[in-house]
Amino acid sequence: MALAGDLVEAARAHAHRERGRARVQSGRRGGHATRLLAGPDTGAERVCSGHSTRPSKVLGGSGTIEPSSRASTRSAAEDYVAASKNEERAAREARQRLKAYKARQAVHAHRTSRRVRDNWIAAVLVVVVASAVTLGQLAFLKAGPFEAAATPSASASADASAAPAVDLPSPDFAEDRTWTGTMTINDIPLGIELDGAAAPQGVSAFVALTQAGFYDGLSCHRLTTSDGFGVLQCGDPNGDGSGGPGFSYGPIENAPDDDVYPAGTIAMARQSGDGESMGSQFFIVYEDTTIPSDEAGGYTVLGQVTSGLDGLISGVVDAGTADGSTDGSPAVATTITSVTVQ
Repeated sequence: MALAGDLVEAARAHAHRERGRARVQSGRRGGHATRLLAGPDTGAERVCSGHSTRPSKVLGGSGTIEPSSRASTRSAAEDYVAASKNEERAAREARQRLKAYKARQAVHAHRTSRRVRDNWIAAVLVVVVASAVTLGQLAFLKAGPFEAAATPSASASADASAAPAVDLPSPDFAEDRTWTGTMTINDIPLGIELDGAAAPQGVSAFVALTQAGFYDGLSCHRLTTSDGFGVLQCGDPNGDGSGGPGFSYGPIENAPDDDVYPAGTIAMARQSGDGESMGSQFFIVYEDTTIPSDEAGGYTVLGQVTSGLDGLISGVVDAGTADGSTDGSPAVATTITSVTVQ
């Protein structure tokens, strides 16, 4: 009986050891055995592992982390990541906007600088051109605004004696009407129209000289080619601006108030500052020209060229002056072939 009892005790001990070994192996497979310990003094639950015990968050009744807690933790992490990405994107966009703004500012500054430079250049060009025109006008006027001899010199008298003798007619000779005709220069026919009502004394003298054949064969001795100052001067028997028909007359008639002589204008030359010095010399304006008035006034406008001005420009003016200056003898020898009026 003692043997049987010993066997029973041995079997129980063996079973107890086996159960303990199974528990140890189960704990090793799970990494850490976990169980709930209820502290009577705190009422909090703790997690117990193989060698240490750590305070832990209060768990659910089953002793495991609840799914809702894990989802909340994951959601917070995702929100943090999303917020970080948004901040990075916002910062990148801000940098791009700043870069674009700086680029626009640079372009604007460049355009402003170029505009200022262009304005300065334009202003300088305007001043240069205006100065050139003014100097050309002053030089032209200083040389004698279509200088016509008030009284003939000895050589002029000799030339005048060879030309038909013409007495200065009265203003009534113009008959207060419009005269038409043709002036041929270098065989280039120019249709002309003279206003006897607006310039009776000037037209009377020009018609009388024309009818006497005074102008036939005389030269056009002076050409100006400055921008805005283009005239061809003719009608001097001396061919140098010093001669005349043997008489002079005034006053100045039909001068423009604004000193602008349109292309095609036919006007009388005179001495500077002397409104009673007109004779036979006249000028044809081939482009709109401004001639400042002097103390005597402007210049008597007889009439205008009505046709053929383009031919005169291409045949005489375009060749320029003989010395290449803006005021001198035409490079092409220029002669009045004939003048007829009626």
